[in-house]
Amino acid sequence: MEAGAGTHRSSNPSQFSWSTLSRNLLLAYQSFGVVYGDLSTSPLYVYKNTFAGKMQKHQTEEVIFGAFSLIFWTFTLIPLIKYICILLSADDNGEGGTFALYSLLCRHAKFSLLPNQQAADEELSAYKYGPSTQAISSSPLKRFLEKHRRLRTVLLLVVLFGACMVIGDGVLTPAISVLSAVSGLQVAENKLTNGELVLLACVILVGLFALQHCGTHKVAFMFAPIVIIWLVSILSIGLYNIIHWNPKILRALSPHYIIKFFSQTGKDGWISLGGVLLSITGTEAMFADLGHFTALSIRLAFALAIYPCLVVQYMGQAAFLSKNPSSMSNSFYDSIPDPVFWPVCVIATLAAVVGSQAIITATFSIIYIPEINWILMVLTLAVTVGFQDTTFIGNAYGLACMTVMFITTFLMALVIIFVWQKSVILAACFLIFFWFIEGVYLSAALMKVPQGGWAPLVLSAVFLLIMYIWHYGIRKKYNFDLHNKVSLKWILGLGPSLGIVRVPGIGLIYSELATGVPAIFSHFVTNLPAFHKVLVFVCVKSVPVPYVPPEERFLIGRVCPRPYRMYRCIVRYGYKDIQRDDGNFENKLIQSIAEFIQMEAVEPQFSSSESPSLDGRMAVMSINPVQSSLSLIASEQDFISIDESIQSSRSLTLQSLRSAYDDENPQIRRRHVRFQLPSNPGMDPLVREELTDLVQAKEAGVAYIMGHSYVKARRSSSFLKKLAIDIGYSFLRKNCRGPAVALNIPHISLIEVGMIYYV
Repeated sequence: MEAGAGTHRSSNPSQFSWSTLSRNLLLAYQSFGVVYGDLSTSPLYVYKNTFAGKMQKHQTEEVIFGAFSLIFWTFTLIPLIKYICILLSADDNGEGGTFALYSLLCRHAKFSLLPNQQAADEELSAYKYGPSTQAISSSPLKRFLEKHRRLRTVLLLVVLFGACMVIGDGVLTPAISVLSAVSGLQVAENKLTNGELVLLACVILVGLFALQHCGTHKVAFMFAPIVIIWLVSILSIGLYNIIHWNPKILRALSPHYIIKFFSQTGKDGWISLGGVLLSITGTEAMFADLGHFTALSIRLAFALAIYPCLVVQYMGQAAFLSKNPSSMSNSFYDSIPDPVFWPVCVIATLAAVVGSQAIITATFSIIYIPEINWILMVLTLAVTVGFQDTTFIGNAYGLACMTVMFITTFLMALVIIFVWQKSVILAACFLIFFWFIEGVYLSAALMKVPQGGWAPLVLSAVFLLIMYIWHYGIRKKYNFDLHNKVSLKWILGLGPSLGIVRVPGIGLIYSELATGVPAIFSHFVTNLPAFHKVLVFVCVKSVPVPYVPPEERFLIGRVCPRPYRMYRCIVRYGYKDIQRDDGNFENKLIQSIAEFIQMEAVEPQFSSSESPSLDGRMAVMSINPVQSSLSLIASEQDFISIDESIQSSRSLTLQSLRSAYDDENPQIRRRHVRFQLPSNPGMDPLVREELTDLVQAKEAGVAYIMGHSYVKARRSSSFLKKLAIDIGYSFLRKNCRGPAVALNIPHISLIEVGMIYYV
């Protein structure tokens, strides 16, 4: 996003600066409602969790001052130095999070495990984001990692585990935030039982998840004012408590008090770090939610509001507790002056609801499916009802957040070496410094695994298993396709007719192969008496960039020489793109192929079109809206007429079925575009003939041909492989939306071919 803002040029530099600043200020305002809700509501439960268990016997002034000093320096070193100053600069075309870091690494080194990347992918504008890769081409570390497949598999597992922990955060954050907020009602009204509080928290949580369909930016505009009022409230209460209770707390800004803290508390103090780290939970959302904002807007909001307000609030709470240690279990609510208790209690509840938004948005940044919202809601309600205690949820939450930070530090060190092209020594210094701090906190959090810390580990293990089995199955299936490709020599030996009748129409054969002819094709040629006159092998694939611009989406090439009328189209999507057919795919495809045919006739590198080695030679066809061009004249129609300039071969029955289908499915209604050849006397006769065949085939109809695959492990496979493929992967395939549904392919035009893959 930020990169996009930087590409604009204005004749008036001051006007440009002001427009950029105003845009970033608006985004900074919105970020309060999405990014910072979680981080800003941590004061509700930090001190309570820090002084739980054996720490209750250490509630002296010096220990409380030491706890604040720990919070202050942790808050300074990790959110401010690591995230705001360093990590936000490691965006991938404006996107953040563990997948963004992995994507950067895969583009600058060959870390990807799926061998479907092509040289043409490196020409994408988004691919070139960041420094040139030439300087590190001979790096020994890079060669070592690229050479060892197991290390690349470990790297993928680390990334997936980090992503799964973010999803775990998405389950735990709403539970702890809302439960902590409504606990204020129990302080004021002793009549409320724990069961009633949990019920109220569940009602609020259901309402929060129901709001998600509004979209991130609408939610941000609704929630931002709440967080701003909340920040002003906690800043004011913090200042009041510092002045009224104990101004000496300012001394605790010195790290000397951290040494005093550990000298007095020993092992109990180390275990209590699991509570201290809750002060930085929600920090990962600053990086994970980057795609919705800009790095500058997130930095502005943190530096000008979040950091000062939270430091003053933690300081004020410590000042209050130093004189009122008995209030530790409800430190935040007891520290509120009586006249403003109820207004702050209401704002706290609202802010806690907003606090859940940050990590929910981060989870949506990982998984773009509507169902994830309701899955998160069910899991969050289960955690809330199951634990019913913010201390247990806090233990789970702290472990999840610190694990994500630990993994992010490791990936960032690799980015420093391979993407930023800095020295290994600098990356090692970064890694050792932050791993030391985070390692201490992580070790303390792991001590609390029996007291609730097991929850994110179990959740992450389940999500990781699902993700890895899916990836493993896809990889095995792809490798099977790769090793069982149809020989081009065999196809060329059949001749342009392929040994069967070629009937009017276009056949779109979907395959995951980016090069070569899939095995599914030989099934047709050997078992069917007729096939379409124009064949297009369509490969829908993901590339390691967040978004692919529409004008760079289509790669077009030939599979066989011109008389065969066989083409290849690779449709490229980024990892944040939503793969769907907008009802205009057929028309864009026809126009792209027509442009390719025209371009091939005039550009010298494509002139040897009769060469059998043509497969793999591709060109980017820049097509935006369907419009008239030098190759074809496009005219949009509301219906299809039979008696037009080119006679349609569709039967009346098929047309009536198509009409009925369109009426039943108005949301994916295809645009009926009629293509005609321009009256260009200078056009090459061979080009005109090929374009005529293409237009006639389009008029005759388009069929979508997909493989309905059954993947099974070989009999000689190990027990684990059989378990993963025959049970795990098969179950996931059966219960996930198929490609035909994901791409909105009309059932009336779909032909599925069953194939068994023994991998």
